[in-house]
Amino acid sequence: MGKNLDKTYDPSKVEGKLYSKWMDKKYFHAEVDKTKDPFSIVIPPPNITGQLHMGHALDNTMQDILIRFKRMQGYSTLWQPGTDHASIATEVKIVKKMAEEGITKEDIGRDKFLEKAWQWKEEYGGVIVDQLKKLGSSCDWDRERFTLDDGLSKAVEEVFIKYYNKGYIYKGSKLVNWCPVCQTTISEAEVEHEEKSGHFWHIKYPIVGTEDFVEIATTRPETMLGDTAVAVHPDDERYQDLIGKKVILPLVNKEIPIVADKYVDMEFGTGVVKITPAHDPNDFEVGLRHNLAQINVMNDDGSINENGGKYQGLDRYEARKQMVKDLDEQGLLVKVKDHTHSVGMHDRCKSVIEPMIKQQWFVKMEELAKPAIRALKSGELKFVPERYGKIYLHWLENIRDWCISRQLWWGHRIPAYYCEDCGEIIVSKEAPTKCTKCSGTNIHQDEDTLDTWFSSALWPFSTLGWPENTDELKYFFPTNVLVTGYDIIFFWVVRMVFSSMEFMGQVPFDTVLIHGLVRDSQGRKMSKSLGNGIDPLKVIEQYGSDALRLTLMTGNAPGNDMRYYDEKVEASRNFANKIWNASRFILMNLENIEEREVAIDELTPADRWILSKANTLVKDVTENMEKYELGIAVAKLYDFIWEEFCDWYIEMVKPRLYNDDDDTKAAALWTLKKVLITSLKLLHPYMPFITEEIFTFIQDKEESIMVSDWPEYKEEYNFQTEETEIELIKQAVRSIRNVRAQMNVPPSKKAKVFVVSEKEEIRNTFEKGKVFFQTLAYANEVLIQADKENIADDAVSTVIEGATIFMPFAELVDIEKEIERLKAEEKKLQSELDRVNKKLANEKFISKAPEKVVNEEKAKLEKYSSMMKQVKERLSNLSTK
Repeated sequence: MGKNLDKTYDPSKVEGKLYSKWMDKKYFHAEVDKTKDPFSIVIPPPNITGQLHMGHALDNTMQDILIRFKRMQGYSTLWQPGTDHASIATEVKIVKKMAEEGITKEDIGRDKFLEKAWQWKEEYGGVIVDQLKKLGSSCDWDRERFTLDDGLSKAVEEVFIKYYNKGYIYKGSKLVNWCPVCQTTISEAEVEHEEKSGHFWHIKYPIVGTEDFVEIATTRPETMLGDTAVAVHPDDERYQDLIGKKVILPLVNKEIPIVADKYVDMEFGTGVVKITPAHDPNDFEVGLRHNLAQINVMNDDGSINENGGKYQGLDRYEARKQMVKDLDEQGLLVKVKDHTHSVGMHDRCKSVIEPMIKQQWFVKMEELAKPAIRALKSGELKFVPERYGKIYLHWLENIRDWCISRQLWWGHRIPAYYCEDCGEIIVSKEAPTKCTKCSGTNIHQDEDTLDTWFSSALWPFSTLGWPENTDELKYFFPTNVLVTGYDIIFFWVVRMVFSSMEFMGQVPFDTVLIHGLVRDSQGRKMSKSLGNGIDPLKVIEQYGSDALRLTLMTGNAPGNDMRYYDEKVEASRNFANKIWNASRFILMNLENIEEREVAIDELTPADRWILSKANTLVKDVTENMEKYELGIAVAKLYDFIWEEFCDWYIEMVKPRLYNDDDDTKAAALWTLKKVLITSLKLLHPYMPFITEEIFTFIQDKEESIMVSDWPEYKEEYNFQTEETEIELIKQAVRSIRNVRAQMNVPPSKKAKVFVVSEKEEIRNTFEKGKVFFQTLAYANEVLIQADKENIADDAVSTVIEGATIFMPFAELVDIEKEIERLKAEEKKLQSELDRVNKKLANEKFISKAPEKVVNEEKAKLEKYSSMMKQVKERLSNLSTK
């Protein structure tokens, strides 16, 4: 062929070059092609504030594997890319940058702020896209979308108005997650629960008309300003006579009722709990059941409001200190106990979330959830692994109305307008010039924006052009599989499903492939606070993208977390080098050789064996990938390429390659090339760069492996007889190697090998496979016979299936030299034994040395004694030879 690969594989020289080639050739671009079946995936849109982390790397590697696989199978494949505007994350970054310049949002106003936001997006928003490209992601970048682009914004407006007109969207006061620092509602997805050290304050609530009191325990004393009841369990015998009575709320000095509710845990604390409906989600539900007042005691910044009496204006934590002091002075503080509990934190600014009653926009979920539940139960939608379907159902069957408004400027502004003259709410795409009720013109738009998840819920169809009925929407929707982590089943998957069922009348994808988290080597979640994060880009820089991708898929099982070890990525790099070196060897032997097609009857048993193995591999890998068993598929590929192809077949055929007179040399070269190309194609989805580089060197009929045909199983390459024969020879070679290793026989020491079997077919197999024993089993001669005739009594033997293998002892070992070596070893071991025994016989050492040190010496004694026993036995055996 006249050319060869570089001596060593350098990913930094290859990956960028090949990715540019793929982009220039438009290999990633998807077209509506009615002659092909479509296959499509939508990318979980990364935040424009994001940097590539290991979770992104795993998620996108899995998607890329599936897309590349289906592309090679002949599908018209679309991997739809895009990014999310990330309302809170982006606004936090821009506000922080403005603060460094000494200005606030309010200083410049909404329009100027949005100008800055768009400038920030243009400057930084493409960073993660460039990083995904370094990973090898074969998205159709020509179709890249952004959740705030005109088309997606139009889709969001359309959905909001349709929901509103149908009665699914309403404005009302409910308990929400409130961030006092960012001063906006946030979703459950943005709440991180952290274990924090705190306290339980035990407080007396006097019972009205008596000298008695009930004792409650709280971790948030400041919220008692908003208590509207205390509760006990209806079956708690201790408090039966108190149900219906009242207590005096300390510090506020007002009477509140004692109610009975099954929410109370009789076994926890005192069995009496304070109920603060405006500041706790469970208390909110209790309050609804008992028609309790909802008293909000906090301002938006977390300070105490006018309902807090003397504590008004204090920060919530300052108020806590003052209230605890006052309770103590009034004799109402019983005790303070240390307590570790889970605290909800805003994942962006790291402040403690405050549950608060707020007037917000909500989506009614009861009716929307029903079709999404049916989709899973009917099999229209499935999860891999199946167990995650239960989590999906749990969320949907216990769903609450969805708070969709955010007190932010960056995002989709709510298309609702208010008439200040009559209070009418007008929901419209265009700003109305007059009120539809009173014809007044004093109208202003709602200041809030929509929850980011509102737009990403439409992602599978809005990215394809909806609400327009585009050709892409008709062809690529519904998409095929969604790949995502188990942590956002509710926040994103559920919302995409019910949105699609509502507006498209069908599921957005038929399969949800769930993956776990990438943890550190100790099994901990990667986080900034622990400082244990691994930067994928640094791994790529050091080892290459292929090595990282293979590492992330090795041992990967759907839904399960995996651990990242440096050793794993080094092993992946070594695998890449193994393939590279094997390919160089094959190319070197193909140089200046006129290649030709080889007929099946020209193939030797070894050729047929490896072809049959590769053929089975094609079937197995294809089936595994179709079932999303990506980790199993790549494990089979790894084992085949490293062991069967490189370590066995290439070694088997070397004598044929080095002998120009061997009339099977052409068959060996043809088989080597064919199996290598098949292996490269199967491996390409996992390791796209190295497979492409080798593929373009090893053949010149196709310009890229990316658009080559996926291998298919062929019955004519099913050679079971040859597989059985070669596997038997491999078993024999392994046995010989094991014997030699146990006896410390160097590879340079050749020995005669006898294969004894009563079965003629086994003897015939070994006759045909004699050639392999020279290079693989270090044999200088192979004799095959039916009995033990002419085999020395001292021959070493090993048994395999249907045969016994013998090797003359004298040919394996130089007895005099071995005795000399063993005597030296005996002397060395005796010296060590004398030293250890002396130490252990020393009473001062035993009494004064740490127990660990003494145990270490005892362990040495046991080890050296065992080694000495083996040496003496070996010497005894040799002296009788």
